[in-house]
Amino acid sequence: MAPPTLHMDGEDALGHAIRDMPDIVITDIGMPDMDGLTLIERIREMNPNVRAAILSCHSQFHYAQQAMKLKVQDYLLKDTLDPTELDALLRRFKSSLDEERLASRQREQLRRMLDRSREKMKEAFIRGTIHQPILHPEAWLQELKSFGLRTDDAVFLPVLAHVDHMRQAWKRFLDEDVLRYAIHNVIDEITSGRPEVAHFSYSARRSIFVFAFERSLKVNPHDEAAACVRDVLHHLRRTLKLSMSFIIGERCAAPRELQKELADLLDCGGQRFYLEEGAVVKKHPPAYAGIELFRYYDRAKEEFRNTLLDRQADALSAVVRRWIGFIRDNPRPPEVIKDWVLKLALDLKLKVQALQYFQPPFTAEALHREIFEIDSLSELEIWLVEYLRSLRPVVDGILQTGSRPEILQALQYVTANMDKKIGLDDVGAHLHMNPSYFSRMFKKETGETFTDVVIRMKMDRARELLDTTAYSVGQIGDMLGYDNQSYFIKTFKSIVGVTPMEYRRSGAAAR
Repeated sequence: MAPPTLHMDGEDALGHAIRDMPDIVITDIGMPDMDGLTLIERIREMNPNVRAAILSCHSQFHYAQQAMKLKVQDYLLKDTLDPTELDALLRRFKSSLDEERLASRQREQLRRMLDRSREKMKEAFIRGTIHQPILHPEAWLQELKSFGLRTDDAVFLPVLAHVDHMRQAWKRFLDEDVLRYAIHNVIDEITSGRPEVAHFSYSARRSIFVFAFERSLKVNPHDEAAACVRDVLHHLRRTLKLSMSFIIGERCAAPRELQKELADLLDCGGQRFYLEEGAVVKKHPPAYAGIELFRYYDRAKEEFRNTLLDRQADALSAVVRRWIGFIRDNPRPPEVIKDWVLKLALDLKLKVQALQYFQPPFTAEALHREIFEIDSLSELEIWLVEYLRSLRPVVDGILQTGSRPEILQALQYVTANMDKKIGLDDVGAHLHMNPSYFSRMFKKETGETFTDVVIRMKMDRARELLDTTAYSVGQIGDMLGYDNQSYFIKTFKSIVGVTPMEYRRSGAAAR
């Protein structure tokens, strides 16, 4: 509850209430510009639940009557007022406000539980529709009708929706259930009360819309469905900064036809892979080019390797963009593209490792898992740029350190222990070397002190986390071994030139 404020007239008090609505109003009746009863009436128009009390010298009954009409909770006379009465009144107000807020939270929790239960029922229904036989079409229609969709004499049109850039969405929301619930709330706001459409969550990544139109209705179902999902897309972008792509299926006259069409839509991975962000398209089989992509593999690998070694900051994105454009112009099945990118990523990893026996901080299994979870070429482009940028500090470190294996082992130790405080004693113990001797040798070989290199590596990692995750500044500091947030912010600013929050805001503005 905000601290109390004192106002000398009703107009001033009303202006403050418009800017910052109070929970409790205690007012005199007689005030310049606006009397207390009018003030309460105006505030009640904006907040019917505000607690109000009149403090006045007037004891006439008509003032009390007017106060009762406004549902003023108490009417206190100045000349007989005991301060303990006012204290008791405020305690009663606070107690009732606390009870009201607790009840409101409980109602909201119950509503969310019911919403999530209903969403799970809908998900089970749509999954059962797709993956199990429809034995009793009439019963199936009745269950579909229970979700708010008209089914009498209806023709159905399914639409499959995909969340664009799912990896980035996960990083922002940090929890799959939170992401699903947020998307459901926005879509439900658009589709609620519309008997021609029902929305079903199939997974965190994919949703299904089922449209139902009267057979005799003179409308174009595809146009109606496209208009609805574009409205959904607009609200998702505006409220959650998320995008979806939509594939519209064929009209279906019966439940079993709809079942087959839904299965066909889920099998449209090839078409989905090449969709641009926010696309709304009709279902069609993908047309693949006849080229053999692996004929171009050695050229691509050499170009990426040279770009890494040249250490040109902007070149990586340009090379990725050029090769992704080549793939888009010469489409092949998604599995072929992913195999090509996985082989490229593993070969570049081996190249970096072979430079000086340095082990990059990711495994072949992790690369395979990440690549094959990606469902669109545009997201694969983002992933490939991030991957190459993750190799860049490793390559830079190797190229700067010369051939001493102790230097490389020390950098590997730093990479593996980013979450800890790392000093000369720690790395000396790890390498079985005298800390002072290691310090002199490191400075001679690299031209930098070991401490400066550790700080730079940690600040590079901090920038990456600020760019790609929703972790707070304090959490990032903890993840990098800083138990003092102020010192972490000061160190970051000394290296980057701005504070972590200023860096994150500037990056968000640029995007």
